[in-house]
Amino acid sequence: MTGGSVDLDDYFIGPRDMNKHSKWPFFMRMHGSVLPKMILPVIIVSLWSTLITCISQFIFPLKVSSLLLTVLGFVVGMAISFRTSTAYERYAEGRKFWGQLTFVGQNLARTVWIHSKERDGDVGKEDLLAKLTALNLINAFANAMKHKLRFEPGIEYDDLHGLVEYLDTFAKVAQPHLEKPGKKSPWKSVGEYLGVSFAESNPRKLIKRSKKPLGNLPVEIITYLSSYIDGLIANGNLSVPIYQTQAVNSVVALNEVLIGTERVLHTPLPVAYSIAISQITWVYVMMLPFQLWDALRWVTIPGTIFAAYIILGIAAIGREIENPFGMDVNDLPLDAYCEELAADIDIITSAPKPESSEWIAKAENLVLFPLSMKGYEAWAQRSKQEIREALMTKTRADMAVRRSMQQPRLSQSETEEGEEEREKTHTAPDNHV
Repeated sequence: MTGGSVDLDDYFIGPRDMNKHSKWPFFMRMHGSVLPKMILPVIIVSLWSTLITCISQFIFPLKVSSLLLTVLGFVVGMAISFRTSTAYERYAEGRKFWGQLTFVGQNLARTVWIHSKERDGDVGKEDLLAKLTALNLINAFANAMKHKLRFEPGIEYDDLHGLVEYLDTFAKVAQPHLEKPGKKSPWKSVGEYLGVSFAESNPRKLIKRSKKPLGNLPVEIITYLSSYIDGLIANGNLSVPIYQTQAVNSVVALNEVLIGTERVLHTPLPVAYSIAISQITWVYVMMLPFQLWDALRWVTIPGTIFAAYIILGIAAIGREIENPFGMDVNDLPLDAYCEELAADIDIITSAPKPESSEWIAKAENLVLFPLSMKGYEAWAQRSKQEIREALMTKTRADMAVRRSMQQPRLSQSETEEGEEEREKTHTAPDNHV
């Protein structure tokens, strides 16, 4: 997926657009970097290291044994490793659940579109419209779950309103009473951009201030999908038991995905760990000038800055990916996942159920490829025994083709001999049969 390049306005704005591609080397890329959140910590460390270095150089030497650096370094390394590994585990688990959502959504859409019948007459037209409505609910579920994971209440979103506005849900009733998001001041925007904790708003603010119960929109959508499946079974449109089970299990799997993503969202690293790791990291960084000055003198300042950028940067990455469903650059592109699922369902519904007799018997169907380049019609005129005799040679022909792909470049004479041998391998079965 390599679309256009990343625009300047897109830097540090997320989630990252998977359709865009940057040709810059990784060490020069800013899009996806935690550099903005490192500006203030690096400035603080720069001032601190400069102060300690100047005092040690001109007033009184402030130095401690480098042994402390070794001991604390081991502890800090273990703490940061635990922090980042735990955060990435949550990130990977969140991606797995969204992959499962795509898989279940495609399966349910295919079951409804292909295996549920459409009756004759005007009732059949109603069946078709009901199918499309149910498939829209699959898209609605994905979008509703995305907004729920981002603490965005209500239904007034471009990708959701048209799909659920006709449903009787708690979110629809509460929508007129929801507080509108206020405009951020320039100082607040800059503070959030730089990762200042005092400038960050409570992401659950709109939910807490709601005057009406918001319910659980994804669960309510699942209820409507279950009702539709129950209707298909009741009116006989989904009469095969295995397809009934598959449809019901798909709805259950949607609920499982919802619970799984909420578990990832609402079970962060315990705050005691986060506080302790942050304190240990900052103590280590603040102790660096005392331990480096005796050996490095003025180089202590840039040395401390580089070390702080590395240590605090890795810790910042752990904080950024801990919630994979947010709006940071490195968070999961949930909008792209929802659009991909909607596009897949559109592909499924782009044509009526294909009848096997319409596509199997086409002349372009090379049923014994690569053994034979003859189509279905040519082989349909042969006897069953002749087809089976040809199949006995198909494995040898396939092996010859695979070996030819793996051979290194040969001389001109060897190449011509190989081509003659492959021609014999491909044509002999046809002549024989």
